[in-house]
Amino acid sequence: MENATCIHAINRAEVAAIRAFGLKNPICIIPNGVEVRASNVANRTPPWTAHILGDRKILLYLGRLHPKKGLSILLRGWKKAFKYEKDWILVIAGWDQGGHLRELEQLTRELKISDSVHFTGPVFGEARDTAYQNADAFILPSLSEGQPLVVLEAWSYARPVIMTQECNLPEGFEKRAAIRMNATVEGAAEALGKLFALEKSALEEMGRRGRDLVIDNFSWSQIASQMFAVYEWLLGRSAPPNCVLFD
Repeated sequence: MENATCIHAINRAEVAAIRAFGLKNPICIIPNGVEVRASNVANRTPPWTAHILGDRKILLYLGRLHPKKGLSILLRGWKKAFKYEKDWILVIAGWDQGGHLRELEQLTRELKISDSVHFTGPVFGEARDTAYQNADAFILPSLSEGQPLVVLEAWSYARPVIMTQECNLPEGFEKRAAIRMNATVEGAAEALGKLFALEKSALEEMGRRGRDLVIDNFSWSQIASQMFAVYEWLLGRSAPPNCVLFD
């Protein structure tokens, strides 16, 4: 790696890790990308329809069920916050890893929140897209991430987001497309309380800011343009683009 002309990092956290490893090479920061869906795609029936009645709002988690995702913290925070707000349902969609689903279901029963928490199992493809479309907000309470595609996907559907700083997407906080959650039970309850207090128009505006953020920074056209500029520089055809760091 010491002989590489340039090293690719997806965010500033990776840059810090590369420098801490002792490497002094130039580093280009080019994030992961996602497809930006058309805003007028046909809406389909979500995977939770048979289990959730009424017009309650949906807070969606989508991803693998693993302790590092902070779901136990989220459930305990949900217990604290939900007693003040009964209009929301927490939908947890994802595949079990190492038996963690069983632990989460047991915790849900112990906390007596089963009437406001629904586990859908894994969703893929069209079912995944439908889940994003029909959610009112998205949450990722992770204790550790590289750069989570699920947050970018939620933004691409113009959904407001709750996430921890460990998700390594500070742009979301800067652009007011996300609510910051500290990775503690109290932090989860506080972030949920902020979400519950928002009017429909404020939720929609936060979601629009997220979609704009993805279009401007994380769409495949933007990613391809940045990568092309880096290769042009590596081939000696142009000056280094702004995404390349030398310090």
